[in-house]
Amino acid sequence: MDGAGGPGEGPAQEALQSLSRRLQVQEKEMELVKAALAEALRLLRLQAPPTSLQDPGTPGPTRDSSPAAPPGLPPTRSPSSVSRGTQTETEVETEPSPGPPGLSNGPAAPQGGGEEPGGTQSEGGGSSSSGTGSPGPPGLLRLVQPPQRTDTPRRNSSSSSSPSERPRQKLSRKAASSANLLLRSGSTESRGGKDPLSSPGGPGSRRSNYNLEGISVKMFLRGRPITMYIPSGIRSLEELPSGPPPETLSLDWVYGYRGRDSRSNLFVLRSGEVVYFIACVVVLYRPGGGPGGPGGGGQRHYRGHTDCVRCLAVHPDGVRVASGQTAGVDKDGKPLQPVVHVWDSETLLKLQEIGLGAFERGVGALAFSVADLGAFLCVVDDSNEHMLSVWDCSRGTKLAEIKSTNDSVLAVGFNPRDSSCIVTSGKSHVHFWNWSGGAGVPGNGTLTRKQGVFGKYKKPKFIPCFVFLPDGDILTGDSEGNILTWGRSLSDSRTPGRGGAKETYGIVAQAHAHEGSIFALCLLRDGTVLSGGGRDRRLVQWEPGLVALQEAEIPEHFGAVRAIAEGPGSELLVGTTKNALLRGDLDQGFSPVIQGHTDELWGLCTHPFQNRFLTCGHDRQLCLWDGEGHALAWSIDLKETGLCADFHPSGAVVAVGLNTGRWLVLDTETREIVSDITDGNEQLSVVRYSPDGLYLAIGSHDNMIYIYSVSSDGAKSSRFGRCVGHSSFITHLDWSKDGNFIMSNSGDYEILYWDVAGGCKLLRNRYESRDREWATYTCVLGFHVYGVWPDGSDGTDINSLCRSHNERVVAVADDFCKVHLFQYPCARAKAPSLVYGGHGSHVTSVRFTHDDSHLVSLGGKDASIFQWRVLGPGGAGPAPATPSRTPSLSPASSLDV
Repeated sequence: MDGAGGPGEGPAQEALQSLSRRLQVQEKEMELVKAALAEALRLLRLQAPPTSLQDPGTPGPTRDSSPAAPPGLPPTRSPSSVSRGTQTETEVETEPSPGPPGLSNGPAAPQGGGEEPGGTQSEGGGSSSSGTGSPGPPGLLRLVQPPQRTDTPRRNSSSSSSPSERPRQKLSRKAASSANLLLRSGSTESRGGKDPLSSPGGPGSRRSNYNLEGISVKMFLRGRPITMYIPSGIRSLEELPSGPPPETLSLDWVYGYRGRDSRSNLFVLRSGEVVYFIACVVVLYRPGGGPGGPGGGGQRHYRGHTDCVRCLAVHPDGVRVASGQTAGVDKDGKPLQPVVHVWDSETLLKLQEIGLGAFERGVGALAFSVADLGAFLCVVDDSNEHMLSVWDCSRGTKLAEIKSTNDSVLAVGFNPRDSSCIVTSGKSHVHFWNWSGGAGVPGNGTLTRKQGVFGKYKKPKFIPCFVFLPDGDILTGDSEGNILTWGRSLSDSRTPGRGGAKETYGIVAQAHAHEGSIFALCLLRDGTVLSGGGRDRRLVQWEPGLVALQEAEIPEHFGAVRAIAEGPGSELLVGTTKNALLRGDLDQGFSPVIQGHTDELWGLCTHPFQNRFLTCGHDRQLCLWDGEGHALAWSIDLKETGLCADFHPSGAVVAVGLNTGRWLVLDTETREIVSDITDGNEQLSVVRYSPDGLYLAIGSHDNMIYIYSVSSDGAKSSRFGRCVGHSSFITHLDWSKDGNFIMSNSGDYEILYWDVAGGCKLLRNRYESRDREWATYTCVLGFHVYGVWPDGSDGTDINSLCRSHNERVVAVADDFCKVHLFQYPCARAKAPSLVYGGHGSHVTSVRFTHDDSHLVSLGGKDASIFQWRVLGPGGAGPAPATPSRTPSLSPASSLDV
């Protein structure tokens, strides 16, 4: 179709016009059937020795370089047959013509909208492609190269034909197109095999009428062929850069904290650093400023895990840390086993790997022993039986193991005065375990259980937390808002526990502390206890005997209290269920030092001239982040899911696309909505301002790109037109540097080009767009980036791509939790990349900051935001290598030569 048309022209009228045009073309082709058959026979005869095709008056070219070499080819190279459009020119050259030099420009572009290379609307393999040729294996890249050089005369180019010859040549091309149609040879987009008109093999045989020899490359995704044209400035693909880029990435900052669905996630080390986790990274954060003051400080990161971290425990020495991860799968779907890492927080070196192959699903809870200076580690996994095991920390050997309970276990701990006593709590239970070490012999230890009896007290549904008091008693916090005191007592000989424990625990006191569940208990240095509530978001300090001393309330927008840790002096650190980390005290209140999203992230854009970026996602929050101060500048509630965003070049406003077809324009200073417009009822996947800020393009899942004219300040927008022609939902788009054209990708791997300034018209001759320069490069399909795709890809393996502003590197976000860095352009198969891990979910988006000093990446389900520092060739080395959870995704695609 030719674009959106006028405001009164509906989709039905456009479809009717398109069908009418197609009918006219088909009628003309039917008239040329006889000519097509004759042409096919003549093409077969062209397989005779080349010298028989030469014009008697024209000397045949030789392998030697000479001034008589055919124009359009480098003088130092042997001539070859050159195919143009969707068919091979049939006239023999009778005189030299001033053609472009060799592969640098290729043959002249086909004329008219209907005679483009490929003869279809898209470079991708979408439903708009014609032909039914062999699709080829998925993920296979096919590079179309010139055939072996022989003494074959050069075909005529359109530049050498006189005006009187053009109608005849056009007829010839049309006839050849019809012949190919009859022979089901397919178009460039759908062919994966050889030309049925050419002889099989041989140094002088032509490869395919549709594989524009030497000027295009082809790759396949899910069996769909995608043809991309080589820019005229590239004489050979061998000229393109190879090898990984000289630039590297170093993890600079991690935004967010996993408090939404995890416990045992916040501690303070001997160094004063706060340790917590998000995704696959354990963060060591050193706060800046005083209690309740601004954030700042710095971060270090332990990145040894290959899947999401679920729990932490700190050794009694305050230096060593144990962290347990969940189970995962690799890129081939093979399950990967959970494990516990014991590592040094000063050097960030792994000291011990515990339990590889011993746990199921994940590690749910951890605890070091205290009485014997951390010699043992207790682990509860996430299997159906919630296996409880005790390990020797120095040797990494298992000393004892037992099935715990079928109910979920939320907390575990050693009695600080007696390492033979272990307590677990969770859904409807408190268990007191007696452990005998078996003289340190692996597997010889025994574990016996005594179940806590609630008696006259109401049995709660959950007991999320407990703490040991200095006098040996235990406090538990439950889902009823009660704190129960469990005191030691001699065992009742009439009801001995399993294993005959010498003593047991019974409830000696109860205090109602909170409305709703109690999520955290913390024993402070002065002997008092701090409790954190869920529903009421209160922090309450209790002296011995459960007498309340003072309390404070956490603001609602931070969520409920999830974890509490005691910092230096009176400072407290509080983790919340909305993934915020607060710092302060009960007197002065609390302020956030770490904040993050709480649900899947998709939308990301960077400020045009400041080190700031904006994010949005399924938690309906729109957040502006200060990349220099590592803090949240502001956030607002969108009321709907935000999926994409882009700053106006002025930086004054930002456009945000929602999942309902609505898109908003907000003032970045006042945060006020200045525009609220709806286009269709499908989700919006991309919004992008033109480089001059005069247009806004909005890509929708209704297969359309909506174009709006924008005022100079970006505050006002008016519909300019629609780009209609994609056969699937829009996934990515980019503007040309002059702001007149758009390149777009869709869900069925199409690559289309649009003349926006000319009325939102589809450019049917994609070959002519091969040299167009793009202001940004975020389309995942295109000649300049096809080398980033891995072998066997299903087309969804790459979620996002971004070229740096200096056009030196391209960053890729994949579906396997990795961020890749490639050289740009990345137009060679098997292109190597630098691979960086840390995300625990599919990476949904990557963007460079305005000065290319940093790269920002978004995790999907893990709701993490990573800020990477881009190090130049002469800078410091990259961050320590991260164990890869999946094999490298550097493409290793085969070449069809």
